[in-house]
Amino acid sequence: MPIATRIKTAMETASWIRRMFEEGAELKAKLGPEKVFDFTLGNPDLEPPARFQEELLAAVQDRRPGLHAYMPNAGLTPTRQAVAAHLSRVHHLEFRTDDIVITCGAAGAINVILKTLLDPGDEVVVLAPFFPEYLFYVDNHGGAAVVVQTDAAFQPDLKALERALSPRTRAVIVNSPNNPTGQVYEAAALKELGRFLSHHAGRHGRPVYLVADEPYRRLVYDDLSLPSIFAAYPNTLLATSFSKDLSIPGERLGYAAVSPRAAGRGELFAGLVLANRILGFVNAPALMQRVVAGLTEVAVDLAPYARRRDLFCEVLTQAGYELIKPQGAFYVFPQAPGGDDLALVARLKEENILGVPGRGFGRAGHFRLAFCVPEAVIEAAAPGFARARERAGK
Repeated sequence: MPIATRIKTAMETASWIRRMFEEGAELKAKLGPEKVFDFTLGNPDLEPPARFQEELLAAVQDRRPGLHAYMPNAGLTPTRQAVAAHLSRVHHLEFRTDDIVITCGAAGAINVILKTLLDPGDEVVVLAPFFPEYLFYVDNHGGAAVVVQTDAAFQPDLKALERALSPRTRAVIVNSPNNPTGQVYEAAALKELGRFLSHHAGRHGRPVYLVADEPYRRLVYDDLSLPSIFAAYPNTLLATSFSKDLSIPGERLGYAAVSPRAAGRGELFAGLVLANRILGFVNAPALMQRVVAGLTEVAVDLAPYARRRDLFCEVLTQAGYELIKPQGAFYVFPQAPGGDDLALVARLKEENILGVPGRGFGRAGHFRLAFCVPEAVIEAAAPGFARARERAGK
């Protein structure tokens, strides 16, 4: 066998998102893109803000020497200073430049954090539904993922979470606004989670970290105020990116941040810097770091996403699907009629509609649809959703 057994196994159980996306590509090649309604991939389709284009052009035209050379592994100082100032304003804490490590996207940040924290066999609690790659990221660094279901409203089930904690628990990953549900975790639940973690760490004499994955933080609707994760618990590490804020996912730029309240703050930062280097990222791309340094307060216009959310929820509700309206991100996670998400996704595919079964996110019986697509696509798919629902009822 030419590849490692672990990778072969991972390939066989790889993300449903990619699997459905690839099936969609085949369907589009066969029927034509205009006849296929693809809601599989959370790929922002809005163009970056005008300010991004201005900063990019200025960075490209900057001819000062050494701008494309190696840099400190934590990233460019002006960019880290800008991020620290932004976080200080948002969270009402004093972040230092040396609390910030610029990474290759939020995925890079999570891997850097887990590499820093985990010893072999350490457990990482993951709340379901979850971003499927979390399980791979935990495995990358010798950890064991412990999956805990959220409640019927996709809020943390604190009793189940408390039962899942063990002497081997090293971290809990939370993702709010959540992919795939679009739900925002309530401040009271996060604060109570922080209380559990503090008590658990005190009992076992070993720090437990709250790892917050927040690439959708600015994609919230209805004037909802997102609670500060840093207020919930001192030993918090943030992983995020500019992918959704600025609609630049292909540029792979994000950062990890250490809470100013964290014990061993300096050692945590040093560990993140080393992990950034030895994982092979070395540092995030220099050009894009210079571009975003002046854009920490800039984001895409959410109005198109808000219109699409409302339209999609109306289309699905009228067709007879049950769902909880998303509060953020750009996903909706309806129930599969009859409870069989695989069967429902197959029926949708017969209507040339592509979605992702909920079991790929750790919650069977639902399915995910991404609404980062033109409104015309949602409208054109409406009859197919209705027909698939009708057949599921029969």
